[in-house]
Amino acid sequence: MLGLDSVKNWSSEVELGITKSWRDADLFKFDIGTKKNIYSIDTPPPYINQPIHIGHATTYSFMDMFARYKRMKGYEVLFPLGMDRNGLPIEIATEKKFNISAFKVGREKFIESCEKLLQETSLESTDSFEKLGISFTSYKIGNYPGSVYFTDSPEYRTLTQATFIALYKKGLIYEDNKVSNWDPKLQTTVADSEIDYVDLNSTFNYVQWNIKGSDEKITIGTTRPELIATCKMVIYNPDDERYKHLKEKIAITPIFNKEVKIMPHPFAQADKGSGLVMMCSAGDLTDIRFFREMGLEVVIAINKDGTMNENAGFLNGLKVKDARKVMIDTLKEKGLIVKSEPILHRTPISERSKAEIEFISMPEFYLKQLEFKEDILEIEKKMKFFPEESREILESWISQVSIDWPISRRRFYATEVPLWYSADMVAVPQPGRYYRPWKEDAPQDADVLKGGKVIGKVSDFKDAKWEGDPRVLDTWFDSSISELFITKYKSDDKFFNSSYPVSLRPQGKEIVRTWLYYTVLRGYLETGRECFKDVWIHQHVLDEKGIKMSKSLGNTIDPHDIMKEFGAEAFRLWAASEGDMSRQDLSCSKDKIRGELKTINKILNVARFIAQFDIPDNARLTPTDQLFVDYIEYLTEYADTEYEKYNFYHPSSKLKQFLWDDFASNYLELVKDRAYNNGKKFTDEEQRSAHYALHYIFKRFIILTYPIIPQVCSVIGQKYNLEISALTFPSAAKGKSDISKIEKIKEFDSTVWKTKKERGMSLNSPISGIGIPEDLADFSADLKSCHHLE
Repeated sequence: MLGLDSVKNWSSEVELGITKSWRDADLFKFDIGTKKNIYSIDTPPPYINQPIHIGHATTYSFMDMFARYKRMKGYEVLFPLGMDRNGLPIEIATEKKFNISAFKVGREKFIESCEKLLQETSLESTDSFEKLGISFTSYKIGNYPGSVYFTDSPEYRTLTQATFIALYKKGLIYEDNKVSNWDPKLQTTVADSEIDYVDLNSTFNYVQWNIKGSDEKITIGTTRPELIATCKMVIYNPDDERYKHLKEKIAITPIFNKEVKIMPHPFAQADKGSGLVMMCSAGDLTDIRFFREMGLEVVIAINKDGTMNENAGFLNGLKVKDARKVMIDTLKEKGLIVKSEPILHRTPISERSKAEIEFISMPEFYLKQLEFKEDILEIEKKMKFFPEESREILESWISQVSIDWPISRRRFYATEVPLWYSADMVAVPQPGRYYRPWKEDAPQDADVLKGGKVIGKVSDFKDAKWEGDPRVLDTWFDSSISELFITKYKSDDKFFNSSYPVSLRPQGKEIVRTWLYYTVLRGYLETGRECFKDVWIHQHVLDEKGIKMSKSLGNTIDPHDIMKEFGAEAFRLWAASEGDMSRQDLSCSKDKIRGELKTINKILNVARFIAQFDIPDNARLTPTDQLFVDYIEYLTEYADTEYEKYNFYHPSSKLKQFLWDDFASNYLELVKDRAYNNGKKFTDEEQRSAHYALHYIFKRFIILTYPIIPQVCSVIGQKYNLEISALTFPSAAKGKSDISKIEKIKEFDSTVWKTKKERGMSLNSPISGIGIPEDLADFSADLKSCHHLE
């Protein structure tokens, strides 16, 4: 490894040699037979086919700081990298690269294309993480060794299916034909957590309806007139005096002439539209809740491909938007549109495809969650949140959960639903291997269930013809067992029991409702307890103006460019000292990172200056040296306390301030004459004190900054025989000095330097007429020598 003498200025070229030496030495290998306490980090798996962005680079740098600090505290750190290779992002990338459609080329050929894409995609992300100095641990999971695991590996999918099988047999997973969120572009069910809301231009159409047996007309406003055919009730608010006389009367739907009852219900808002609302089978989430509550027959008018079906009458076969236009035109022709108002309509869209969500009835598998909401709220209280206020994001989401989790998807490249069917029988295989029912026969030892009860094995039903379930599982059903996978759940009970709950879940606030919530739910259903001890929730990385980065805005910053121009260490130091990412967004700019490169080169320059002096074994410290030694002890205790709380911002800021202001600009100037002692103005013991303190303070500074800038510290640490993989965090000694006097010394130094500048004197010129304050008398020898006071 490069030493201090061979590094003139810090650069990415210097870093390449360091990270390569770490990789070759397998420096951060996890000892699975360790006697130490285990500290584990469940990292968020990024998609392998997408290069890491500035947010990844920043947050994984923080995770590495956490990992390195915990190693220094004596833990055996489990810190593997997971790479997500399941689900829609892989399928979409495959369709785009090979210009194919899964629905046209067939399942087997499409999956082969997905696998080809993944084979051709280099592990660019792992290379980038290595350049960042991320110390992922290598260890073996099943037959899968290394510091990286893939969510589409047979080992991972085996565990996913094993949990499905157990939950299915317990009755916690069930199949039902419910109205669910449907992505017509991807043609799959999606969960509530996978939906975003956007404001889209629309029209609010006031449509005239007739009342049966009366000449009275009513007006109902709607943005979705194409769904009038599915209306089963008209409602008004119970407190709306205008419509109380309509209670239990019959309204006639326009065009379709169907009879529907009029009833009071609090879902209607008197101040919205006309105050009357048509309740369609599946126009929005309110409609769905209403139909469930009232026990109304559901009529679905939209096909899974996003076209209208036979229930829509003359609109059959039209795409939804086209059907809406035709319906509006038809209503206008018949004089049934009272008025139309342009509005911005809050519309649910698919998080993945951005298609407008429709609601259709499809048989899907559901994981029970409603009955466990109170349990999850109790469980999450056992976990510490950093910051504590981020807990509210999770609790708010739990309160909004209104249906069980639809976990099956009608896609292809994901973990398969491990079931086979024959008439009214279900074959459920034994857990322990990866099953692909769409291309495999039902295993002979699979349990056969009928009515939820085991009635035998597949081998007992020789005449039965078994058909595999074609569906796959939601990607979040896979991702939500990441903490179980890394702790060897169901494969190594001894290790699992010693390493679970996982020590830390670090993740972004935007996936609390998905990854964190689902993991807490699944962990509880599997183990009956909390899955994490600590949860660290981070914010976002913005551009220097505080604007979210976007390719369309042209304000993105490529971390690879940053690392090439300034090196990873400058980037890591920027990340740590820019702000508390758990509480605020970070604003990133090249100028700021360039500034941190100056700090790193400052550290190197200070190291070179100190390296010219021998390192004494001990010394009787002068008051000046004792003062600054006591201050680094204070910084040690402060950093330890804050690092423990995942706060690297305040300690890094203090350490930078100490380097530039306290140490380099003041302390070095104070002791320089004594360290050289060319004129023999000081005793040998006083010179020895300077040498000892210089090395003691700087060595401690290097150790304290090691989690943040480990490559810089590994170069300088060679001077002190510091073994990076075995570095321990020091205990702070109790100080003997009043460290507030450092500020007074700095004020005195500034006064003298300012006076000399005003008199046109050089800093080395003798000066008279300046007295040393009484409370700085203990430091007078160094102050006089430094400033040439007469």
